[in-house]
Amino acid sequence: MAAVDVIVDQLVSLWRIPGVRHFFPWTFLIISVVGSALKELQFVPQTYFSSSRNALNVYFVKLSWGWTLLLLTPFLLLSNSCFSRTFLCRRLLSLVVATAIWYVFTETFFYIEDISGVCFEPSSADITKTEFTSKVTCRRAGFHWDGYDISGHSFILCYSALFIMEETAPMASMKTTSLSALPRMVLNLLYVALNLIIIMWVWMFTCTSVYFHDQTQKWLGTMCGLLPWYLTYRVWYLNPLSPGLPPQRHLKEEKQHA
Repeated sequence: MAAVDVIVDQLVSLWRIPGVRHFFPWTFLIISVVGSALKELQFVPQTYFSSSRNALNVYFVKLSWGWTLLLLTPFLLLSNSCFSRTFLCRRLLSLVVATAIWYVFTETFFYIEDISGVCFEPSSADITKTEFTSKVTCRRAGFHWDGYDISGHSFILCYSALFIMEETAPMASMKTTSLSALPRMVLNLLYVALNLIIIMWVWMFTCTSVYFHDQTQKWLGTMCGLLPWYLTYRVWYLNPLSPGLPPQRHLKEEKQHA
């Protein structure tokens, strides 16, 4: 597993570069704006990823929150095992908060698309089906639904990547040598997998920006991903009555307030 240790060291070194962690959230805004412009100008040719049926979209993006929880939950359990049970529970509570954010925003997007849409026949947008008042019932009947579809992909890929970035940050200051061989190996593998997920989310976010949705739908989706990340990790989690920050930032804040 020496190769995995080397990869982990390289990833940790990358995240330690001044400005990388600070600039990362802005990456999504830049990609969304530039990608939307390229889509409008039709500068990007059609590729395998311009189809929503590509493997990454079907097996990863559509299950993105499940993949995030599947990998991040054991990572948090291992990386915070040396802290008190109370602190560990607070870190796990951050998963509950993030899942609630994912659920509320996703359901809100569905609701907006339902109340703003209309059902029509595939052959003609002029022939509406007023008896169908939701996207689900309309599509089940074999028709098309046209509503304001805020980009759920832009939201979840942005939010999930930032969430993983924050919760894996302790690896930059963690002494994994204090762990026994098996937990250390599992932790390193999880860390590598989570970084690969971040790379995948950024790539698929880029594909969404250049191939799908209207400009405002993508920009709104991106802002909806950035806003809860900022309000939690930059505002609420600095307060005592919250799940709190990951270990190294938690200790840094304690020193600043000492």
